[in-house]
Amino acid sequence: MAKTKRESVGGALPPTGAGLIRYFDEDTQGIKIGPKLVVIASAAIAVIFIILHVTA
Repeated sequence: MAKTKRESVGGALPPTGAGLIRYFDEDTQGIKIGPKLVVIASAAIAVIFIILHVTA
């Protein structure tokens, strides 16, 4: 015989957003850096290290 599923005491669970986590933007103190500046700075540092490696 097939077993029936047991019902939970509190009823159905509320929807949780399918496991997605929400991150809320908060205004905090600190340096604000845009994504373009991060990419440009990373590329510049990589180029500097390549030049230093080639010349050494």
